[in-house]
Amino acid sequence: MGASVTAAMVTLEFLDVGLNTVTKAAMSRGASHFILVVYSNTLAIFLLVPSSFIFYRKRTPPQLTWSIVCRIFLLGLLSCCGQMFHYFGIENGSPALASAMIDLTPGFTFILAIIFRMEKLELRVQSSQAKSFGTVLLIGGALIVTLYKGLPITSAPSKNKLINQLVQLPLSNWTIGGIFLAAHSVILAIYYIVQAWIVRDYPAELMVTLICSIFVTILSSAVSLVAEKNPNAWRLRPDIELMAIGYSAIFAVSVRSVLHTWALRKKGPVYVSMFKPLGMVVALVFGIAFLGDTLYLGSFVGAATIALGFYAVIWGQAKEEKMDEDHTEISGFKPSSPCVPLLINKSNTEDSRATFASG
Repeated sequence: MGASVTAAMVTLEFLDVGLNTVTKAAMSRGASHFILVVYSNTLAIFLLVPSSFIFYRKRTPPQLTWSIVCRIFLLGLLSCCGQMFHYFGIENGSPALASAMIDLTPGFTFILAIIFRMEKLELRVQSSQAKSFGTVLLIGGALIVTLYKGLPITSAPSKNKLINQLVQLPLSNWTIGGIFLAAHSVILAIYYIVQAWIVRDYPAELMVTLICSIFVTILSSAVSLVAEKNPNAWRLRPDIELMAIGYSAIFAVSVRSVLHTWALRKKGPVYVSMFKPLGMVVALVFGIAFLGDTLYLGSFVGAATIALGFYAVIWGQAKEEKMDEDHTEISGFKPSSPCVPLLINKSNTEDSRATFASG
Protein backbone atom coordinates (compact mmCIF):
# COMPACT_ATOMS: atom_id res chain seq x y z
CA MET A 1 0.00 0.00 0.00
CA GLY A 2 2.83 2.41 0.89
CA ALA A 3 4.52 1.92 -2.50
CA SER A 4 1.29 2.57 -4.40
CA VAL A 5 0.66 5.82 -2.51
CA THR A 6 4.23 6.98 -3.18
CA ALA A 7 4.00 6.11 -6.89
CA ALA A 8 0.71 8.00 -7.20
CA MET A 9 2.10 11.12 -5.51
CA VAL A 10 5.25 11.15 -7.68
CA THR A 11 3.14 10.77 -10.85
CA LEU A 12 0.95 13.71 -9.79
CA GLU A 13 3.99 15.96 -9.43
CA PHE A 14 5.07 15.13 -13.00
CA LEU A 15 1.61 16.07 -14.28
CA ASP A 16 1.54 19.21 -12.09
CA VAL A 17 4.49 20.70 -13.98
CA GLY A 18 2.58 20.26 -17.23
CA LEU A 19 -0.51 21.94 -15.73
CA ASN A 20 1.46 25.05 -14.75
CA THR A 21 2.94 25.31 -18.24
CA VAL A 22 -0.38 24.86 -20.08
CA THR A 23 -2.30 27.34 -17.89
CA LYS A 24 0.48 29.95 -18.27
CA ALA A 25 0.32 29.55 -22.05
CA ALA A 26 -3.48 29.94 -22.01
CA MET A 27 -3.40 33.08 -19.86
CA SER A 28 -0.63 34.55 -22.03
CA ARG A 29 -3.09 34.35 -24.92
CA GLY A 30 -5.83 36.19 -23.05
CA ALA A 31 -7.59 33.52 -20.97
CA SER A 32 -9.01 34.82 -17.67
CA HIS A 33 -7.87 33.06 -14.51
CA PHE A 34 -11.37 33.59 -13.08
CA ILE A 35 -13.03 31.83 -16.02
CA LEU A 36 -10.48 29.00 -15.96
CA VAL A 37 -11.52 28.12 -12.40
CA VAL A 38 -15.24 28.22 -13.26
CA TYR A 39 -15.06 26.12 -16.43
CA SER A 40 -12.52 23.64 -15.01
CA ASN A 41 -14.69 22.81 -12.01
CA THR A 42 -17.88 22.74 -14.09
CA LEU A 43 -16.37 20.22 -16.50
CA ALA A 44 -15.00 18.23 -13.55
CA ILE A 45 -18.55 17.87 -12.18
CA PHE A 46 -19.68 16.26 -15.45
CA LEU A 47 -16.76 13.82 -15.13
CA LEU A 48 -17.21 13.07 -11.43
CA VAL A 49 -20.99 12.48 -11.45
CA PRO A 50 -20.92 9.39 -13.73
CA SER A 51 -17.74 8.18 -12.03
CA SER A 52 -19.49 8.34 -8.65
CA PHE A 53 -22.53 6.47 -9.98
CA ILE A 54 -20.32 3.71 -11.36
CA PHE A 55 -18.13 3.48 -8.26
CA TYR A 56 -21.03 3.43 -5.79
CA ARG A 57 -23.29 1.23 -7.91
CA LYS A 58 -22.60 -1.85 -5.78
CA ARG A 59 -21.54 -0.14 -2.58
CA THR A 60 -23.16 2.44 -0.34
CA PRO A 61 -21.28 5.64 0.43
CA PRO A 62 -21.17 6.80 4.07
CA GLN A 63 -24.13 8.85 5.21
CA LEU A 64 -23.76 12.58 4.72
CA THR A 65 -24.37 14.77 7.74
CA TRP A 66 -24.68 18.55 8.01
CA SER A 67 -21.36 18.59 9.83
CA ILE A 68 -19.62 16.89 6.88
CA VAL A 69 -21.36 19.17 4.35
CA CYS A 70 -20.22 22.26 6.28
CA ARG A 71 -16.65 20.92 6.34
CA ILE A 72 -16.74 20.26 2.59
CA PHE A 73 -18.07 23.80 2.04
CA LEU A 74 -15.04 25.10 3.96
CA LEU A 75 -12.87 22.87 1.77
CA GLY A 76 -14.54 24.28 -1.34
CA LEU A 77 -13.97 27.84 -0.15
CA LEU A 78 -10.27 27.10 0.39
CA SER A 79 -10.05 25.34 -2.97
CA CYS A 80 -11.70 28.27 -4.78
CA CYS A 81 -9.34 30.81 -3.20
CA GLY A 82 -6.33 28.55 -3.76
CA GLN A 83 -7.06 27.95 -7.45
CA MET A 84 -7.64 31.65 -8.14
CA PHE A 85 -4.50 32.68 -6.24
CA HIS A 86 -2.49 29.98 -8.02
CA TYR A 87 -3.61 31.00 -11.52
CA PHE A 88 -3.23 34.70 -10.77
CA GLY A 89 0.29 34.05 -9.44
CA ILE A 90 1.24 32.10 -12.59
CA GLU A 91 -0.28 34.82 -14.79
CA ASN A 92 1.91 37.48 -13.16
CA GLY A 93 4.86 35.16 -12.62
CA SER A 94 5.81 31.93 -14.35
CA PRO A 95 5.49 28.14 -14.03
CA ALA A 96 9.03 28.07 -12.59
CA LEU A 97 8.10 30.60 -9.90
CA ALA A 98 5.01 28.49 -9.10
CA SER A 99 7.18 25.36 -8.76
CA ALA A 100 9.49 27.28 -6.43
CA MET A 101 6.85 28.82 -4.16
CA ILE A 102 4.85 25.61 -3.79
CA ASP A 103 7.86 24.18 -1.93
CA LEU A 104 6.80 26.24 1.09
CA THR A 105 3.75 23.97 1.52
CA PRO A 106 5.48 21.12 3.44
CA GLY A 107 6.72 23.51 6.13
CA PHE A 108 3.32 25.15 6.59
CA THR A 109 1.56 21.75 6.59
CA PHE A 110 3.99 20.29 9.12
CA ILE A 111 3.46 23.23 11.51
CA LEU A 112 -0.34 23.11 11.16
CA ALA A 113 -0.42 19.31 11.59
CA ILE A 114 1.49 19.65 14.87
CA ILE A 115 -0.83 22.46 16.05
CA PHE A 116 -3.94 20.37 15.28
CA ARG A 117 -2.32 17.21 16.73
CA MET A 118 -2.34 15.29 13.45
CA GLU A 119 1.42 14.82 13.81
CA LYS A 120 3.50 14.16 16.90
CA LEU A 121 6.74 16.08 17.33
CA GLU A 122 8.93 14.01 19.63
CA LEU A 123 12.48 15.15 19.01
CA ARG A 124 13.89 12.28 21.07
CA VAL A 125 12.38 9.77 18.62
CA GLN A 126 14.32 9.00 15.43
CA SER A 127 11.27 9.08 13.16
CA SER A 128 10.31 12.59 14.27
CA GLN A 129 13.93 13.74 13.94
CA ALA A 130 14.07 12.36 10.39
CA LYS A 131 10.79 13.98 9.33
CA SER A 132 11.73 17.34 10.87
CA PHE A 133 15.21 17.28 9.33
CA GLY A 134 13.77 16.16 5.98
CA THR A 135 11.26 19.02 5.97
CA VAL A 136 14.03 21.54 6.50
CA LEU A 137 16.10 19.96 3.70
CA LEU A 138 13.13 20.00 1.30
CA ILE A 139 12.51 23.71 1.80
CA GLY A 140 16.25 24.50 1.84
CA GLY A 141 16.85 22.59 -1.39
CA ALA A 142 14.04 24.43 -3.13
CA LEU A 143 15.47 27.78 -2.02
CA ILE A 144 18.93 26.77 -3.29
CA VAL A 145 17.52 25.91 -6.73
CA THR A 146 15.62 29.20 -6.85
CA LEU A 147 18.18 31.65 -5.45
CA TYR A 148 21.61 30.16 -6.22
CA LYS A 149 22.82 29.59 -9.79
CA GLY A 150 26.51 28.71 -9.51
CA LEU A 151 28.84 27.48 -12.23
CA PRO A 152 27.58 25.49 -15.22
CA ILE A 153 28.12 21.72 -14.97
CA THR A 154 26.93 20.78 -18.45
CA SER A 155 27.32 22.88 -21.58
CA ALA A 156 24.28 23.49 -23.75
CA PRO A 157 23.44 25.93 -26.54
CA SER A 158 20.75 27.66 -24.48
CA LYS A 159 20.82 29.15 -21.03
CA ASN A 160 18.93 27.70 -18.09
CA LYS A 161 15.34 28.71 -18.87
CA LEU A 162 14.15 27.88 -15.38
CA ILE A 163 16.46 30.43 -13.79
CA ASN A 164 15.85 32.95 -16.58
CA GLN A 165 12.09 32.77 -16.05
CA LEU A 166 12.64 33.87 -12.46
CA VAL A 167 15.26 36.51 -13.19
CA GLN A 168 13.81 38.10 -16.34
CA LEU A 169 10.35 38.78 -14.93
CA PRO A 170 9.53 42.45 -14.30
CA LEU A 171 10.08 43.21 -10.61
CA SER A 172 6.50 44.34 -9.97
CA ASN A 173 4.97 41.27 -11.66
CA TRP A 174 7.47 38.96 -9.97
CA THR A 175 6.60 40.42 -6.55
CA ILE A 176 2.84 40.23 -7.11
CA GLY A 177 3.08 36.71 -8.50
CA GLY A 178 5.33 35.59 -5.64
CA ILE A 179 2.97 36.99 -2.99
CA PHE A 180 -0.08 35.26 -4.46
CA LEU A 181 1.79 31.98 -4.96
CA ALA A 182 3.07 32.12 -1.36
CA ALA A 183 -0.50 32.75 -0.18
CA HIS A 184 -1.57 29.74 -2.27
CA SER A 185 1.00 27.60 -0.43
CA VAL A 186 -0.51 28.63 2.93
CA ILE A 187 -4.04 27.95 1.67
CA LEU A 188 -2.94 24.56 0.29
CA ALA A 189 -1.49 23.60 3.68
CA ILE A 190 -4.79 24.52 5.40
CA TYR A 191 -6.64 22.66 2.63
CA TYR A 192 -4.72 19.46 3.39
CA ILE A 193 -5.52 19.75 7.09
CA VAL A 194 -9.25 20.28 6.46
CA GLN A 195 -9.28 17.48 3.88
CA ALA A 196 -7.71 15.08 6.40
CA TRP A 197 -10.29 16.21 8.99
CA ILE A 198 -13.10 15.34 6.55
CA VAL A 199 -11.91 11.91 5.35
CA ARG A 200 -11.24 10.84 8.93
CA ASP A 201 -15.03 10.85 9.51
CA TYR A 202 -16.24 10.50 5.92
CA PRO A 203 -13.93 8.14 3.96
CA ALA A 204 -15.48 8.63 0.52
CA GLU A 205 -12.96 10.31 -1.76
CA LEU A 206 -15.14 10.60 -4.87
CA MET A 207 -18.11 12.08 -3.00
CA VAL A 208 -15.92 14.60 -1.19
CA THR A 209 -14.31 15.69 -4.47
CA LEU A 210 -17.68 15.94 -6.27
CA ILE A 211 -19.40 18.01 -3.57
CA CYS A 212 -16.31 20.20 -3.22
CA SER A 213 -16.27 20.84 -7.00
CA ILE A 214 -19.94 21.88 -6.88
CA PHE A 215 -19.20 24.39 -4.12
CA VAL A 216 -16.14 25.71 -5.99
CA THR A 217 -18.19 26.15 -9.18
CA ILE A 218 -20.86 28.15 -7.32
CA LEU A 219 -18.35 30.31 -5.44
CA SER A 220 -16.06 30.95 -8.43
CA SER A 221 -19.04 31.80 -10.66
CA ALA A 222 -20.22 34.41 -8.17
CA VAL A 223 -16.73 35.92 -7.91
CA SER A 224 -16.18 35.86 -11.69
CA LEU A 225 -19.49 37.59 -12.45
CA VAL A 226 -18.35 40.49 -10.28
CA ALA A 227 -14.60 40.54 -10.94
CA GLU A 228 -14.44 39.71 -14.67
CA LYS A 229 -15.40 42.89 -16.55
CA ASN A 230 -14.85 41.53 -20.06
CA PRO A 231 -17.94 39.59 -21.27
CA ASN A 232 -15.89 38.06 -24.12
CA ALA A 233 -13.79 36.22 -21.54
CA TRP A 234 -16.67 33.76 -21.06
CA ARG A 235 -16.45 32.64 -24.69
CA LEU A 236 -14.61 29.37 -25.16
CA ARG A 237 -12.05 29.30 -27.96
CA PRO A 238 -10.84 26.01 -29.48
CA ASP A 239 -7.18 26.70 -28.75
CA ILE A 240 -4.79 26.40 -25.81
CA GLU A 241 -7.49 27.81 -23.48
CA LEU A 242 -9.77 24.84 -24.11
CA MET A 243 -6.81 22.52 -23.64
CA ALA A 244 -5.98 24.18 -20.30
CA ILE A 245 -9.59 23.82 -19.10
CA GLY A 246 -9.68 20.14 -20.08
CA TYR A 247 -6.28 19.43 -18.51
CA SER A 248 -7.25 21.21 -15.31
CA ALA A 249 -10.68 19.54 -15.09
CA ILE A 250 -9.44 16.01 -15.71
CA PHE A 251 -6.16 16.17 -13.83
CA ALA A 252 -6.21 18.96 -11.23
CA VAL A 253 -9.85 18.98 -10.11
CA SER A 254 -10.76 15.32 -10.65
CA VAL A 255 -7.84 12.87 -10.59
CA ARG A 256 -5.46 14.86 -8.38
CA SER A 257 -8.14 15.76 -5.83
CA VAL A 258 -9.36 12.16 -5.53
CA LEU A 259 -5.85 10.74 -5.21
CA HIS A 260 -4.80 13.41 -2.71
CA THR A 261 -7.88 12.68 -0.60
CA TRP A 262 -7.15 8.95 -0.76
CA ALA A 263 -3.48 9.49 0.17
CA LEU A 264 -4.44 11.82 3.01
CA ARG A 265 -6.68 9.12 4.47
CA LYS A 266 -3.91 6.54 4.18
CA LYS A 267 -0.85 8.59 5.18
CA GLY A 268 -1.87 12.00 6.53
CA PRO A 269 -1.46 15.60 5.32
CA VAL A 270 2.27 15.98 5.99
CA TYR A 271 3.15 12.94 3.87
CA VAL A 272 1.16 14.27 0.89
CA SER A 273 2.66 17.77 1.11
CA MET A 274 6.22 16.40 1.18
CA PHE A 275 6.03 15.52 -2.52
CA LYS A 276 5.58 19.15 -3.59
CA PRO A 277 9.33 19.99 -3.80
CA LEU A 278 9.73 17.18 -6.34
CA GLY A 279 7.96 19.45 -8.83
CA MET A 280 11.03 21.69 -8.92
CA VAL A 281 13.27 18.69 -9.64
CA VAL A 282 10.89 17.49 -12.36
CA ALA A 283 10.90 20.95 -13.97
CA LEU A 284 14.71 20.96 -13.96
CA VAL A 285 14.99 17.46 -15.46
CA PHE A 286 12.46 18.28 -18.18
CA GLY A 287 14.27 21.52 -18.99
CA ILE A 288 17.65 19.80 -19.31
CA ALA A 289 16.38 16.73 -21.19
CA PHE A 290 13.90 18.31 -23.61
CA LEU A 291 14.66 22.04 -23.77
CA GLY A 292 18.45 21.93 -23.86
CA ASP A 293 18.84 23.83 -20.57
CA THR A 294 22.25 23.99 -18.88
CA LEU A 295 22.67 22.19 -15.56
CA TYR A 296 24.14 24.61 -13.01
CA LEU A 297 25.81 23.82 -9.71
CA GLY A 298 22.99 25.44 -7.72
CA SER A 299 20.39 23.31 -9.48
CA PHE A 300 22.41 20.14 -8.87
CA VAL A 301 23.04 20.89 -5.18
CA GLY A 302 19.41 21.93 -4.64
CA ALA A 303 18.04 18.83 -6.36
CA ALA A 304 20.37 16.58 -4.33
CA THR A 305 19.26 18.34 -1.12
CA ILE A 306 15.59 17.86 -2.04
CA ALA A 307 16.23 14.16 -2.78
CA LEU A 308 17.98 13.71 0.59
CA GLY A 309 15.18 15.51 2.41
CA PHE A 310 12.56 13.45 0.61
CA TYR A 311 14.34 10.23 1.57
CA ALA A 312 14.57 11.36 5.21
CA VAL A 313 10.83 12.07 5.37
CA ILE A 314 9.91 8.75 3.71
CA TRP A 315 12.26 6.87 6.05
CA GLY A 316 10.80 8.63 9.10
CA GLN A 317 7.27 7.87 7.92
CA ALA A 318 8.09 4.19 7.36
CA LYS A 319 9.73 3.91 10.78
CA GLU A 320 6.72 5.58 12.40
CA GLU A 321 4.35 3.13 10.72
CA LYS A 322 6.50 0.19 11.85
CA MET A 323 6.39 1.47 15.44
CA ASP A 324 2.60 1.80 15.22
CA GLU A 325 2.28 -1.76 13.90
CA ASP A 326 4.49 -3.10 16.71
CA HIS A 327 2.47 -1.14 19.25
CA THR A 328 -0.77 -2.56 17.81
CA GLU A 329 0.58 -6.12 17.99
CA ILE A 330 1.68 -5.63 21.58
CA SER A 331 -1.57 -3.96 22.60
CA GLY A 332 -3.43 -7.01 21.29
CA PHE A 333 -2.18 -8.90 24.38
CA LYS A 334 -3.24 -6.56 27.14
CA PRO A 335 -2.84 -7.79 30.72
CA SER A 336 -5.97 -8.02 32.90
CA SER A 337 -4.23 -5.75 35.40
CA PRO A 338 -2.16 -2.69 34.47
CA CYS A 339 0.56 -3.77 36.88
CA VAL A 340 0.53 -7.60 36.71
CA PRO A 341 1.14 -9.65 33.54
CA LEU A 342 -1.64 -11.83 32.22
CA LEU A 343 0.17 -15.15 32.77
CA ILE A 344 0.82 -14.32 36.45
CA ASN A 345 -2.84 -13.42 36.91
CA LYS A 346 -3.85 -16.69 35.30
CA SER A 347 -1.53 -18.76 37.49
CA ASN A 348 -2.68 -16.95 40.61
CA THR A 349 -6.31 -17.62 39.65
CA GLU A 350 -5.59 -21.32 39.11
CA ASP A 351 -3.76 -21.53 42.48
CA SER A 352 -6.64 -19.90 44.28
CA ARG A 353 -9.09 -22.32 42.61
CA ALA A 354 -6.95 -25.28 43.68
CA THR A 355 -6.78 -24.01 47.24
CA PHE A 356 -10.55 -23.49 47.32
CA ALA A 357 -11.12 -27.01 45.94
CA SER A 358 -8.76 -28.61 48.47
CA GLY A 359 -10.44 -26.64 51.24
